[in-house]
Order: sequence, then C-alpha cells, then structure tokens
Amino acid sequence: MSSDKKAEFGPKFGVGTPLYRHHTTSLVFNDPPLHTRVRKLLAAAFTPRALAAMQPRIEAVVDGLIAQHADRGRMDLIEDFAFRLPVEVICDMLGVQAGERAPFRRYSLAILGALEPVAGPERQAAGNAAVAEFSAYLDDLVGERRTRPADDGDVLGVLIHGEVDGERLSHEELVQNCIFLLNAGHETTTNLIGNTIDALLRFPGELQRLRHEPSLLKSCVEEGLRFESSNQLGNRRLTADLEIGGEVLAAGTYLHIGIGAANRDPAQFPEPDRFDIGRDPNRHFAFGSGVHMCLGAVLARLEGTIAIGRLVRRLDGLRREGAPERGGRARFRGFNRYPIAWIA
Repeated sequence: MSSDKKAEFGPKFGVGTPLYRHHTTSLVFNDPPLHTRVRKLLAAAFTPRALAAMQPRIEAVVDGLIAQHADRGRMDLIEDFAFRLPVEVICDMLGVQAGERAPFRRYSLAILGALEPVAGPERQAAGNAAVAEFSAYLDDLVGERRTRPADDGDVLGVLIHGEVDGERLSHEELVQNCIFLLNAGHETTTNLIGNTIDALLRFPGELQRLRHEPSLLKSCVEEGLRFESSNQLGNRRLTADLEIGGEVLAAGTYLHIGIGAANRDPAQFPEPDRFDIGRDPNRHFAFGSGVHMCLGAVLARLEGTIAIGRLVRRLDGLRREGAPERGGRARFRGFNRYPIAWIA
C-alpha cells in the first residue's frame, strides 16, 4: 500500500499551493525513500533517553497550567489545558521562543482542517494562509539555527545538520516536516486528554475507580485512545491487487480505513461501547501500525498520562460545567471547547 497522496492532493488543493507543498512533503503522506530518510532523522528526538529527559519539563508545564486555574474552580479543558501542553512541548523541541507561540494552534487547526474529506474554499484559504505564515516563520528560525551545531535534545538542529546515508533534508523538506511535527504532536495529545477526561465524566464509576486505583492510569490512557480515537480515518492506495473477504481489489484502489470503527470492533473488544479503564487486552489502532506507526506515540502517551493523572488526582469534584463543543471534523475526533469545574 502507498501513502503518497500527490494524485489526490493535486486536484484537491492545486499543484504548487502551500497546502499541496506541505502535505506532499511531510512524513505522513510519503513513501520510501523520503519517508525513511525523514523518519530516521526524527527518530533521534523520540528515543527513550530523549523522552526521559523531557519528563520533568512535561510535569512542570502540567503543574503550571493546573496552578493557574486551581483557585478559580473552573477552566476550559481544551483552551486552557489540553492544547497548551503539547504545543509547549513541541515548541520546546523546535526551539521556538515562548513569546512567539500564540499563533501555533490556529496554524495547526487550519492546516489539518483542510484534510477533511470535503474542504470548501474557506477552509482551503485558511489552510494555505497558515502554511505560508508558518513557513515564513520557520525560514527565519532555520536560518538562525544553521549557524549553530546541534546538541542533545535539539530537534531542529538534528534535522538541519543530520544525515542519512550521506543525505540531508532539503530546506523545503525541513520546513514542512517541522510543521508536520507541530500538527501531529498537537492534535493527537490534545484530543487524547480531552476525549479521555470526557469519557471519565460520562462514566463516573470509572472516574471513581481511577481515583481509588491510580495504578490503572496507564490502562485508562490506552482505553481513552481506543474509545475515542483522535484520528478516525486513514487512507492508502493499493500498489498491487489485494484479496479481502473473497473480494479482489485492484491495484490503484483508494482505501479509506476506519480507525475509529476498528477500535469498536465487537470481535476484538467485548462491550466495545463501554469505557473500561481496566480493559485487557486492548489491542487498539489509535497510533496505526507498520512503517507509518505514529512516531510520537510514546511521547503522546507520556504527556497524556501525566496530564490526566494530575487532573484526576488534584481536582476534587471534577465535572462538566456547561455544553462542550465538538471539533466538527470527520477525520479527527475531539473538542474545540469543554468547560469543566471542580471544588476550589
């Protein structure tokens, strides 16, 4: 199967547009050899050693965000907490200055929104503008970082100076995959936190169970990934004939893969519509599989575990306070807003 989307994105976005350049250059919509080269370079930022070094920073960001709102007794789970954590982490990894991070969520939502199965002119215009603005910002950031050697934990430096089989990333490959890092890191973790807290509030017995059995936290995160998968759809084009269930699909067929549906398969998950924080086994596909398995899965799990664990442990009487607003997209499942309150 092929992940290359040039044949689809040309008619959709227009060849040469910012959205076309971004989505046909980023890691997720490419096959080897580009996919292999970029993934090997990025993998250096996601080793167990690198992630262990990041844990204190993640904990500090989570603690700071909770402290900002703890005495008020209310906040928006998404706006004030869930999206801020992964954006801070990815911006730290890329070396983006603290005062320059405000537009990044808008960039990410606009660029990913254009991936919807139906993306009208307004969505495409917003996506093109976001790629252009973000690319211009990264041009300056990359130019400055080229003058300094890479060091441990410096993801941008590794991408600039790193080589695979004697090859470095071109400037366009570098810029577009930095944008991809923000989008992928922000979307997965924001939705993981928001969707899992929502499930805990909709299944209060499981929330109480987690409070009484904190050892179930990691299992709770896995169930959140299964129950409300952040990424609901995947796409592949067949490069050879494929037989499934007695039917032969011809090479060139475009497949739409229902990740959310697979994760509710009753043949794999007893009572699939029940949120069970102790579910075992839990062989979900929230992060995909194979060569395109999410590179940042371990980081997303780490961020989600710390964020969800601290929210549940520190905010007594946690509850929904008002109507949440869904993201309104088919490919990605999450919330735009989710008001919560607790006993201050």
